[in-house]
Amino acid sequence: MTTARTAPYEVRQASPVLGAEIVGVNLGSGVDEATAQALREDFWAHKVLVFRGQHLSPAAHVRAVRIFDEPFDHPTWLRRHEDNRLVYTFDLEKAGAASTWHVGGVWRTPPFNLESLTYQVVPEVGGHTLWADLQAAYDGLSEPFRRLLQSVSAVYDVYPGDGTYNRPPVTETVEHPVVRTHRHTGREGLFLSSSALRLTGGISAAEGEALLPFLLKHASSPNYTVSFGWKPGDFVIWDNQATWHFAVNDYDGPRAYRKVIGG
Repeated sequence: MTTARTAPYEVRQASPVLGAEIVGVNLGSGVDEATAQALREDFWAHKVLVFRGQHLSPAAHVRAVRIFDEPFDHPTWLRRHEDNRLVYTFDLEKAGAASTWHVGGVWRTPPFNLESLTYQVVPEVGGHTLWADLQAAYDGLSEPFRRLLQSVSAVYDVYPGDGTYNRPPVTETVEHPVVRTHRHTGREGLFLSSSALRLTGGISAAEGEALLPFLLKHASSPNYTVSFGWKPGDFVIWDNQATWHFAVNDYDGPRAYRKVIGG
């Protein structure tokens, strides 16, 4: 479905819930403020925006993220691009730890506002990425259940990672409410990652053990998801505080991409 726009580009909605492809914008050349404002509005509405065939340099990648938020300088990341310390590089044979439903930056308060990727090498078959709309998932719960969750938090490890998937044992934790009000739209949604250790907030340990698997399963329902496949040069940016994502581990061979984080 194509949405009519007054902005100088086309929005191709990817699902009824979330996700859109933006056609007619060259991020490498920069955009004027009117286009930037329109892109921000579409970002808050669709939560995942895909720009095909951009082939962004590291500097252009950072500029593109600055349309939406200030890039984040990760405190421990080892795999930085040699031309720009705000760009993190990945060269993987498998999706690894990303092949779970997860939210970026739950080790810090607040978590990342957004994340973005630009692809250099992708498999010929497979390697799609899924996103699920955590706001739509919250809306899909009953009113009594939503009221219950208003007081519940999830507990996470505070270790920030270093660009590898080798995590030490948990020694310190941080808590995030499982219901988050969006900083731009004011819309409430679930905020949950599969790395949650447990739930707290006036519920018993046994209740948390029953509730957490239900929430994780509910939020990953196909009713709330969208899938995108990739070609070299594609750029994607997503709202990390309104969605979670899953890198499908169904490919063989190299997959190389760069990441810039916002917030």
